Amino acid sequence: MRVALFVTCVNDTLFPGTGKATVRLLERLGCTVDFPLEQTCCGQMHFNTGYRDDARPLARRFTATFDGYDAVVVPSGSCAAMVREWYPSLGVTPPEGVYELSEFLVDVLKVTDVGAYFPHTVTYHPTCHSLRSLKVGSRPFDLLSHVRGLTLVPLGGAEECCGFGGTFALKNPAVSAAMCADKVRNVLDTGAEVLCAADNSCLMHIGGSLTRQRTGVRVLHLAQILASTEGDTA
Repeated sequence: MRVALFVTCVNDTLFPGTGKATVRLLERLGCTVDFPLEQTCCGQMHFNTGYRDDARPLARRFTATFDGYDAVVVPSGSCAAMVREWYPSLGVTPPEGVYELSEFLVDVLKVTDVGAYFPHTVTYHPTCHSLRSLKVGSRPFDLLSHVRGLTLVPLGGAEECCGFGGTFALKNPAVSAAMCADKVRNVLDTGAEVLCAADNSCLMHIGGSLTRQRTGVRVLHLAQILASTEGDTA
């Protein structure tokens, strides 16, 4: 398959390792991966803040940039949800075949065992957009459960928001911090070495608190764990 990677703003700017891991993973599974240099922001931040007129040209650019591929893979539930669910409200028809990473692996490539090896105890946080908008369900858990060496432990209050919510964390810092504190407490209760999620925005928020408290718990995007092999673990 000829697929395009939409890396997203957060990954491109702050977490480039996630984009690289996504490419390694997809190529290992036989995909030809393109990275269109014309890509910019999907417009989610503008849209969620009420600036729909500013989001519309970004949506049009996305659609023009990613037209014609067998699939567009997005290592972010929130950005994939923006394209699929909200572009029509802007009068923009999104390109066909836009998938969050776990959706693409399980539903399109029909794989749950991607040949990964990650000998650590991991807990998974299902981010709000992937959980409620895309309804990815058990796909990330199915993928993680097939990673050799990985011990997956359940996260208490998993379906509760971490409090990031994009600009919500800036506009409501006290509420956001309280929600994050609840999430961190639940993460620590698992005894996991690594917290995994499919959105680096949420991992940045939770991970910041975990680091400030010197908990020793790492955060890693799903792509980085799935891309890990015996000779190169994340």
